[in-house]
Amino acid sequence: MDMLKIPGTNNDFAVIIEEIIRVEALSSYSRIHLSSGKKIVVPKVLHWFEDMLPMEMFVRIHRSHLVNKLFVQEVNGIKVKTLLMESGEHILISRRKKAGVQAGWANIERPDA
Repeated sequence: MDMLKIPGTNNDFAVIIEEIIRVEALSSYSRIHLSSGKKIVVPKVLHWFEDMLPMEMFVRIHRSHLVNKLFVQEVNGIKVKTLLMESGEHILISRRKKAGVQAGWANIERPDA
């Protein structure tokens, strides 16, 4: 299991990459949603996570969301696309990212498949 070390203001965080469901932008901060249900807010912008996380596993679907493909249940919608996550959450895919997201879904390697 690969670890991601995230420098914080007071302390550093170490997160197992495979446990990250999604990363959500919060201005100059990001909220990491973990498979355990825990949420961590860190002083890093979403672009930092794009550079640090493996892009074969993660995809940027919106200016405010980077998701782990392994936790996506399905892509919904005809005109307005959303992702249905295993947690039951629906996350909007931006119009500009829609084509790239659909193309990227051909490369998903799910461990249970």
